[in-house]
Amino acid sequence: MRTVIAIDVGGTSIKAARVAESGEVLDRHRVATPVSAGAGAVVATIREVAAWLHDADVVAAGVVVPGIVDPAAGVARYAANLGWRDEPLVALLQSDLALPVRIDNDVRGAGLAERSVGRARGVPDCMIVMLGTGISAVIVTGGQPMWGGAGMAGEVGHVCVVPNGEPCPCGQRGCLERYASGAAVARRYGALTGAALPAEEVVARQAVDPAAAQVWAEATDALATVLAQCTLVVDPSLVVLAGGLAIAGEALRAPVAAALTTRLPWRTPPELAMSTLGADVGVHGAALLAWSAAPPAG
Repeated sequence: MRTVIAIDVGGTSIKAARVAESGEVLDRHRVATPVSAGAGAVVATIREVAAWLHDADVVAAGVVVPGIVDPAAGVARYAANLGWRDEPLVALLQSDLALPVRIDNDVRGAGLAERSVGRARGVPDCMIVMLGTGISAVIVTGGQPMWGGAGMAGEVGHVCVVPNGEPCPCGQRGCLERYASGAAVARRYGALTGAALPAEEVVARQAVDPAAAQVWAEATDALATVLAQCTLVVDPSLVVLAGGLAIAGEALRAPVAAALTTRLPWRTPPELAMSTLGADVGVHGAALLAWSAAPPAG
């Protein structure tokens, strides 16, 4: 059975698998992203994971990474949270694996997966919002993803939601990422309580923990604020919430949907839905990239 290697590189973990042509995910592998060890260690780990998954049935590989990516050149240009610049990932992996390799931005990869095999399939005007260590989106209008003049459309994580709010590593203050990302939820809860809990545990504690309820309410309200602004500008008929934080499910969707309705009193808000691909959305996107590079069967 022909398979491809699919690798989803995040700021917290690297998720990888072999994926069949049917979309079945096989041989899952997950390791911590060694950000503190530097860019070279991150690249070395990606290569180690790819080598571990390689076998005689693999016909191509796909990798999705955060930040600015040049797919045509096969280069990861810049990712602040990984500390790298101009990493020639495609050349390195092709040398290691002797296979065709494709690379793209992780959010574009997730958007490709959602539009091809996920909740946004067949929807010509939509947004796929990735909520993880950071926040970004794919905006689709008329069936085509928006790239923008610099190829950076969809950076909703750096829309200001709190004027003069918390400083962001991007240089601004009050960015959405500082309030509604998975990293922000964990950090802000820790600042209030002194307890170090991952975002999913903060969400689970809402009913019994006032600090958790406060942090989560502020996160969902901030996200709804930005989604309302995006709705007024690009008018999506569907917004899909995906990424690591989306495992919160209805605990995320319901308050965001309610706040979005409040912010758009004169018009019907877009449908708000959770990704049907769950935490595998990035892996599916990487697999679709790989299959686009794979040689024909036989």
